[in-house]
Amino acid sequence: MGEPKNEIFMEILDGIVENPYIGIIMVDTEGNINKVNKTYLEILGLTEEDVIDKHVLDITPHSRLPEVLKTKEVHLADHWPVNNHDTIVFRMPLYKDGKLIGAMGQSLVLDAAGVKILSKKLRELEGELAVYKDVVNSIYRSKNSFDNIVGEDTRLQAVKSIAERAAYTGSTILLRGESGTGKDLFANAIHKASPRADQPFIRVNCAALPDQLLESELFGYEEGAFTGARKGGKPGKFELANRGTIFLDEIGDMPMTMQSKLLIVLQEREVERVGGTKPIAVDVQVIAASNRPLEDMIKKGKFREDLYYRLNVVSLEVPPLRERAQDIGLLANYLVPKLNQRLHSSVESISPEAIHLLCNYDWPGNVRELENLLERAMNLADLNQQKTLNPEHFPSLSRLVTPPTVEVAVTDHLGDAVEQVEMETIRRVLAKTNNNKAKAAKILGLNKSVLYRKLYKYGLISKSDLDRVEI
Repeated sequence: MGEPKNEIFMEILDGIVENPYIGIIMVDTEGNINKVNKTYLEILGLTEEDVIDKHVLDITPHSRLPEVLKTKEVHLADHWPVNNHDTIVFRMPLYKDGKLIGAMGQSLVLDAAGVKILSKKLRELEGELAVYKDVVNSIYRSKNSFDNIVGEDTRLQAVKSIAERAAYTGSTILLRGESGTGKDLFANAIHKASPRADQPFIRVNCAALPDQLLESELFGYEEGAFTGARKGGKPGKFELANRGTIFLDEIGDMPMTMQSKLLIVLQEREVERVGGTKPIAVDVQVIAASNRPLEDMIKKGKFREDLYYRLNVVSLEVPPLRERAQDIGLLANYLVPKLNQRLHSSVESISPEAIHLLCNYDWPGNVRELENLLERAMNLADLNQQKTLNPEHFPSLSRLVTPPTVEVAVTDHLGDAVEQVEMETIRRVLAKTNNNKAKAAKILGLNKSVLYRKLYKYGLISKSDLDRVEI
């Protein structure tokens, strides 16, 4: 059964090669002609003996087949005049068992009218593709730069410095930090500072997508892959991010089955659509982020160790806002004008008393919580036609951070007197350091955990604040 099928296949192939409308020429890896059909010989006005084993540039001095051999690129639909004939040329490298064996040119012979029609259609298609590319870039564009990351804290500045250097390398980056610290801001800034800045920036929230949808969102799908699949299929986020950056947010929430598939993509730099059989090469920089303890998850079998090492090439830990209290005033004053634009409000400033209030809060929600509270306060101030934010514009915050009033009483009991002096000293040092407990502990000569226990003892922090430090 095999031989008749092979004979039929060879007959079909001969029919294609000898098509009167398509000129075909093939060269070996040195550029010497080893196959040419009658149509192309007629275009050249030569015989087979004139061209076989001759170098292609000796026969057609302007041929671009040597360029195809060098770059291994495919040339599609190139208008190319050959010996006073108008042709549309397709050029491609030829492989056997994965090894380059030569290159082939196919010339579609047209009259002048045919060339004009086909060229017009090709120009229209190129225009449509350019529009599509512009739309993709406008939708998936990085919105922030390193200038938008505000703060003078030394840890933050160190992270920014490493991130700026990593942006140029194209290495995979893992952003660590609590929710709301600005990991997405760093990812945007890294892309914008990279050589890929003009290409798409694609963000995927791994925690927001159901497990059954995550694969098709990341890798795309072919037509008919499942019930409801779009006609013609759909490209995945990796394909859309090609030559740009893909940001995998909340990577710790990715299911184990998807972790295995992602690992293959990172190793091979290829994706395969759901329902597809052909791998698609992708060139992307990968930035991942997590607020979860990935090392602990590895020990519990909830995160792949090999994937962790693939992602953790450049690791950046974004510090929480409570550990950089000196930046709170800077951030608040930076955010107010931005919020004015969005809210169409007209708040002009924040009072020192309000800044002091902000600096005495622990910010479990970090910068995101600060922005949300400022937005609420600005709405309240604008409603009352006030231009300055004061403590009364932060009612929920005032209840949380105002310490209980403690009246210092005259006492003859030495222990009570010592405690009163100790409490007042701690409060004074905290005010002096803008509630920076690490700095306060250093000034007071205390271990940080000891300071927290004293703060709880005197009613200056809650039990949950103490538990966070004790854990």
